[in-house]
Amino acid sequence: MTKTLIAVLMGLAATVGFSHAAVFNVKDLGAVGNGIALDTVAVQKAIDSCSEAGGGVVRIPAGRFVIGTVQIKSNVTLSLDHGAELLGSQDMKDYPIDKLRPAREGNSECLLYAEDATNIRLEGLGVIDGRGTKEYFPKRSGPGGQDNRPRLIRFENCKNVTFSGLTYKRPAFWGIHLVDCKDVHFTGVTVRMKNNHSNNDGMDIDACENVLIENCDIESGDDGICLKSTKGPCRNIVVRNCKVSSHTAGLKCGTSSSGGFIDLDVSNCYFVDCPMGGIKLQIVDGGRMENINISRIVMENVGSPIFIRLANRGRIYTENTYTGTKLLSPEKSEGAGIGSIKGIKISDVVANVTLAPQGATPSSRRIPQAGPIMIAGIPDHYVEDIVLENISISYPGGLEEDVKREVPEDVTRYPEQFFFGVLPAWGAYIRHAQNVEFNNVEMELRNPDKRQKIVLDDVISFKEKN
Repeated sequence: MTKTLIAVLMGLAATVGFSHAAVFNVKDLGAVGNGIALDTVAVQKAIDSCSEAGGGVVRIPAGRFVIGTVQIKSNVTLSLDHGAELLGSQDMKDYPIDKLRPAREGNSECLLYAEDATNIRLEGLGVIDGRGTKEYFPKRSGPGGQDNRPRLIRFENCKNVTFSGLTYKRPAFWGIHLVDCKDVHFTGVTVRMKNNHSNNDGMDIDACENVLIENCDIESGDDGICLKSTKGPCRNIVVRNCKVSSHTAGLKCGTSSSGGFIDLDVSNCYFVDCPMGGIKLQIVDGGRMENINISRIVMENVGSPIFIRLANRGRIYTENTYTGTKLLSPEKSEGAGIGSIKGIKISDVVANVTLAPQGATPSSRRIPQAGPIMIAGIPDHYVEDIVLENISISYPGGLEEDVKREVPEDVTRYPEQFFFGVLPAWGAYIRHAQNVEFNNVEMELRNPDKRQKIVLDDVISFKEKN
């Protein structure tokens, strides 16, 4: 899988290198770059001229260029010099959507947009800053209470896409959102999206194929690297050599999962300060999850280290599908059907699990968030063929009484591990699962805990080897 993907991306690099391409300087086309004047027209004119000429480089020199929505076109490299900043306008009227394809999830507003484009590249040492603060972009302040906060980037159905260098900051909503894209390469990207607003995911990769994310440094308010599959599958995805910090999870597959996740390889990554989980793998809207390999992971100061969940929320994705956690049809599936999880291997992991800081989250969530490994299907639908190997996890412990309670099934609920409350195991809780192996899995407590180390409930064939 990796060799095929690298070959594809080497071809991409040769295609979009533009070493002798024409250069279109936005200042030559009227951009001011003083941090006050609105430069949307000039930047768009440079992009259009570049694409119409057959391709080349749109150069953003040092300066502070305020823009609203601009559309990246085929064969365009958007290149930012050191000291160059593209700053999102803080006026909602600068984010029109009349010429944009409707977003599959939520509203359609965004700063940088592309659709059906080929050979596009964002590169350089500059900064793309959405300036999406709560003051200028309050939640649900659009017509009829619509949440129209703009994403930082939304690319739809694009092919041969490269993100090289650059720092991405402060979106009002999601950060980098790719839908139905193929042959994508992230390298050396810096993401700074913490403590700005809410729902500030770092990278949302939806129904994309042949994606390589490497050598990236991500700090996000919401999930750091989030794979989605609203319609088609996320297939042939490689993540390696990345550092991720998040107010929620470091790596997440789901919740949007109708298309499934097939052939995912994650290696040599560091997840730090992720209070709602390090690794979360979820199928809740149908779809299948198969051939997932995660290895050489270090987690520091995380909540639950591994959360694998098969459930039946059953959301069906059309245009502008609701993005929130609330059920559209409370207490029953929304109709997409039940998917499957089969074939996951997680190996060579060192994790330090901690309680969320006092005051950072309600006290009722602190202990559940410092939870065990949780692997859970639903009655009559098992998670299958899970291997954990060469794992070392340190837990805080500290529960002074045994927990004897009925853990809710929550079949249709949006899944966060802490929703299940304090679990009866401190190390691993496994339910509705088949063929689970723990090979050299070491779990230790830093403080005494009265709960059991491992609890199995409706598990067919659990093997533990040390």
